[in-house]
Amino acid sequence: METPVNGAHKDADLWSSHDKMLAQPLKDSDVEVYNIIKKESNRQRVGLELIASENFASRAVLEALGSCLNNKYSEGYPGQRYYGGTEFIDELETLCQKRALQAYKLDPQCWGVNVQPYSGDCLIHMACILRRTCILRRTAIEMSGPDWVGNSSWGNLNHQDVEDCVTFPVSGTSCYSRNLDYARLRKIADENGAYLMADMAHISGLVVAGVVPSPFEHCHVVTTTTHKTLRGCRAGMIFYRKGVKSVDPKTGKEILYNLESLINSAVFPGLQGGPHNHAIAALRTECKHQVVANCRALSEALMELGYKIVTGGSDNHLILVDLRSKGTDGGRAEKVLEACDRSALRPSGLRLGTPALTSRGLLEKDFQKVAQFIHRGIELTLQIQSDIGVRATLKEFKERLTGDKYQGAVQALREEVESFASLFPLPGLPDF
Repeated sequence: METPVNGAHKDADLWSSHDKMLAQPLKDSDVEVYNIIKKESNRQRVGLELIASENFASRAVLEALGSCLNNKYSEGYPGQRYYGGTEFIDELETLCQKRALQAYKLDPQCWGVNVQPYSGDCLIHMACILRRTCILRRTAIEMSGPDWVGNSSWGNLNHQDVEDCVTFPVSGTSCYSRNLDYARLRKIADENGAYLMADMAHISGLVVAGVVPSPFEHCHVVTTTTHKTLRGCRAGMIFYRKGVKSVDPKTGKEILYNLESLINSAVFPGLQGGPHNHAIAALRTECKHQVVANCRALSEALMELGYKIVTGGSDNHLILVDLRSKGTDGGRAEKVLEACDRSALRPSGLRLGTPALTSRGLLEKDFQKVAQFIHRGIELTLQIQSDIGVRATLKEFKERLTGDKYQGAVQALREEVESFASLFPLPGLPDF
């Protein structure tokens, strides 16, 4: 009998099982996870996604995310890695940086970009570099505390509120449907010796397309996520000024920006470890003017139906629907529509966005139909609320909604929505 070498006979079954595991597709190796993904894929296919921060990634993006780049660990930056075998990772990251600067028409002598952040949260925490932060997001739900400023009347941003926020003002549009006056914000920053940072996560794709004002002319730091109007993977980018900041009036010596070293060290090793190389490969800029046109069509259709739109309309991809005049709120309407931002228990309105459905091919006339669906959902909300009383809790509202009395109306609306949504293809991989 032949003597096994290094236990080869004994380990044959083990290695066979190991090889099979590595080669099996997901549907064979983990049926439970595969089925959950299939259910989520179907939910996206038959639903009308109006969450302003969501979009559909292309097949190319998803293929990059599922590539062998997921296997490589590469702490550090191009040319300065802590691990070997990173020459192609360096090439990839450098290419991504080049494309990011080109997308926004930025001079690489005056601007740099860090493409390693995992998410948008990482970008906002970056503000801690310069101590106290003033965030100018128009998010009425979250507008509390000393670091949030805006107009509590739910109208246009009152720039006078910014005057007391002098250290490191951060402007963003997560719940603001109008264009920001970056020139005025920069003037306030300059008067107080502060840097101005723009969080353009929601509108970054619209900036690329040139349909909203660019923050780069006036800001020192610009951050963005990449999965919203950019329609890429879930990641982030930080753009920063570099080169000459000013000239010393006494010595004539040039004073340079030091943002690059501060930001790069804050991202790594400050806030995160090795970059997600597969996500860096998936960064793309795919956005068209249709997003804004669709948003205006949705806004106009809802106003014709008697709804109040905060600020009277929209300059970008989102609108805020104030439901207080209708006698209800976003928390209850969301339970019927399944399409509003779930960031608070009882918001007074709905935040609706058009990027995701635009990616599926919907045009202005289609969003007029979407507005009708929303209207019918809110009308049903009002019926239920009238039935149980305005003081009823959200829990009581949900119980009545799922009861027999209203299931016929809910089912009829659901079937119409699913039938309409199914007319438009879902981007992504064919298996999902």
